[in-house]
Amino acid sequence: MIKVMLCDDHALIRRGIRDTLSEAPDVEVVGEAGDYGELRALLRQRSCDVLVLDINLPGRSGLDVLHALKEEGSSLRVLIVSMYPEDQYAIRAMRAGAQGYVNKGDDPAQILAAVRTVAQGRKYVTPEMAQMLVDSLTAPAPEQAHQKLSDRELQTLVMIASGKRLSDIAEQLNLSPKTVSVYRARVLEKLALTNNSELTVYAIRNGLV
Repeated sequence: MIKVMLCDDHALIRRGIRDTLSEAPDVEVVGEAGDYGELRALLRQRSCDVLVLDINLPGRSGLDVLHALKEEGSSLRVLIVSMYPEDQYAIRAMRAGAQGYVNKGDDPAQILAAVRTVAQGRKYVTPEMAQMLVDSLTAPAPEQAHQKLSDRELQTLVMIASGKRLSDIAEQLNLSPKTVSVYRARVLEKLALTNNSELTVYAIRNGLV
């Protein structure tokens, strides 16, 4: 039996994934969390084979969770299930320690296949991501400016481009408004932009939102 834990801040999304996985005779969902704090508490209480993790979490992001697990030397296998496009986030997540990446818009059966693959200790890569990896090996693409951003800076960029105010971002990420302003300033500097409107246009043009 594959024991799975879910971490996503949207209860409806968790329910959909749980219902999909629960139909499989070899999978058991043993816990659900809405943020990093709840996840840590769950992990202290029970064990699991696969963590199904969203990137966009309140407080510490999914990428932060991946880094934390890696620093702890955790053997927990992590499958990222995210709304964000693969070409912008999948490779970043895999480098951070994820064993697989699935888009929330994909066929639910794909999530089940990914969980089974990751549980076996193998990487789960979609055909689209496999093609991206092949293309990068055969003809390396020039690095885009946003690929130089830190995980938190990228998260700030996406949230600003999604229409969130700095105060909203600060509250969701459990940071001070001053800290979020610093991240915003770094993003503007690294992307050679001057205001939120230009940030939004950049994000749209590069498929970040």
